[in-house]
Amino acid sequence: MDATPPAAPPRHRLLHEAAGACGDLGTFIPHAIGAMAVAGLAPAGVLFGFGASLIGAGLFYGLPMAVQPMKAVSAVLLTGQLSPGATAAAGLMLGAVMLLLGATGLIGRVARLIPQSVAAGLQLGLGLLMGWLGLKMMLETPWIGVPVAVLLLALPRLAPRLPAVLLVLPAAVVAGLLGGVAEVPGIAGFAPGLPPLMLPQDWGAVRRALEFAVLPQLPLTLTNAVIVTAILCREMFPAQAARATERNLALTTGIGNLLLAPFGAMPMCHGAGGVIAQHRFGARGGLAPALLGAVLLILGLGFAESAAGIFAAIPGAAVGALLLVAGTDLALSRRLFDARPHCWPAIGIAAAGTALLNPAIGLAAGWAVEAARGAIGRRRTQA
Repeated sequence: MDATPPAAPPRHRLLHEAAGACGDLGTFIPHAIGAMAVAGLAPAGVLFGFGASLIGAGLFYGLPMAVQPMKAVSAVLLTGQLSPGATAAAGLMLGAVMLLLGATGLIGRVARLIPQSVAAGLQLGLGLLMGWLGLKMMLETPWIGVPVAVLLLALPRLAPRLPAVLLVLPAAVVAGLLGGVAEVPGIAGFAPGLPPLMLPQDWGAVRRALEFAVLPQLPLTLTNAVIVTAILCREMFPAQAARATERNLALTTGIGNLLLAPFGAMPMCHGAGGVIAQHRFGARGGLAPALLGAVLLILGLGFAESAAGIFAAIPGAAVGALLLVAGTDLALSRRLFDARPHCWPAIGIAAAGTALLNPAIGLAAGWAVEAARGAIGRRRTQA
């Protein structure tokens, strides 16, 4: 499924990169607003962290490389089980582990052991998760969500040169304001400031971060944020993806968290779904994440107290439509359609494990099925 616009002349490129920059808002907005409004993280730190990471990712990779909240950490944070200090500890520990895996090359060895069928299953399961979450968000306000999804799917086919997201999202905001499902954000004056320093205050916070956040998050980061993202970049950008290796993805994840966690940033990683989402809505280079990063930096350093209200003005149903469209593209990968019949059991098991439990279990289950199939095939050959 690929309804992305064809190559555009330079004068249209900026618009499409800007539209692509909005593609991953479906992941960013719920977690970031929750971290600021519910969990009590300083808006300046959250926005500064994402802004700096997105600009760095765009410049280094030259691709629409996603920077996303770490989902398991975010879930624990939003349920009140992590303090801001413990969140900083989680970011520092995860950053150190990823830096070690990248620097030693261990992450590459792990990646080479994963069969293509299992990778396809992981993508299918992650895409189903994104799509299901998007559908639920859409149906909370279907009179906004359904038309937004239809327009996001139809406009690239009917008018490929138009940046669909840049047209549809503002219309969704207006509809939400008129329909009473969103409020006009109150924007405070320009108030420059740096994010506060945030470090764990005691060893109890460190232990809690390790138990509740680091251990559950690591398998997800290794699978979705590193291994699947590297595979996806090689498939989608064969001429540009030289830097998007498992080793580099682990290194940039590690360095980013080590540098930014002490300033109140959420633990962050890359993500296959985010790459797909930005590409789906027009991005073809590193300008897309850099543009979004620049906006977040400006908000974080100058309008931090207004930021949550600004993002909350985008109706959740419109955010859900972004997730649904991007999730569908992630699930329906070329690798899925090219798979041979004997690969389908591993694909199905990996997808089910990923969608119903988590990517780490999906990876292990799919791997086990492939190993069993290989063992049976060798016995038949020997017989």
